[in-house]
Amino acid sequence: MIRILLYDDAKEMRETLVLLLSNTDGFEVAGAFDNCETAVDDISTLKPDVVLLDIDMPGMTGIEGLAKIRSQHPDVKILMLTVFDDNKNVFEAIRQGASGYLLKKTSPAKLIEFIREAQDGGAPMNASIATQVLKMFAGMQPAASPDYSLSQREKQVLQSLVDGNSYKMVAAEMNISIDTVRSHIRSIYEKLHVNSKSEAVAKALRDRLV
Repeated sequence: MIRILLYDDAKEMRETLVLLLSNTDGFEVAGAFDNCETAVDDISTLKPDVVLLDIDMPGMTGIEGLAKIRSQHPDVKILMLTVFDDNKNVFEAIRQGASGYLLKKTSPAKLIEFIREAQDGGAPMNASIATQVLKMFAGMQPAASPDYSLSQREKQVLQSLVDGNSYKMVAAEMNISIDTVRSHIRSIYEKLHVNSKSEAVAKALRDRLV
């Protein structure tokens, strides 16, 4: 069962989404709200798997809400669901950690497919948005990787984490003890200024450390 939490100030859109998702096998609506000002606490309480987040809402915009959610809930899947298809909003959503970017004109069947894709670890986007993203990245100069002074061994441990391995699997792969793995990971967290495996993996990928 995929638990959904959604934020949209348009009442008709919100009610339509609740009706669609509630009547789709494998989906459960955990909550639906007209603004995202309490989103961080809502997620802590309601434990959704996927959040659908509009951009243009009163009080706090969806982009601002996205940034706050990501700071406290780095692992929850967040899909922007909006009418905005401009470069600025797309870029900001990706920069702040959106799991995907969908337009409200997406068909119900496709929306369900996209939500399942996000739950499975994908990054769904409408074709027009994906084209924009490719063009944006094509025009960017590759940035030099920051120097976090990771040792070669620490980079190997980090690569293993990026590959999805557990501490036990890292130890077996590198033929070292679990305690040694933990020691390397403590050092990696300190050097990268992160507090969790997901943050370390995200920073490794974003800054091209492995």
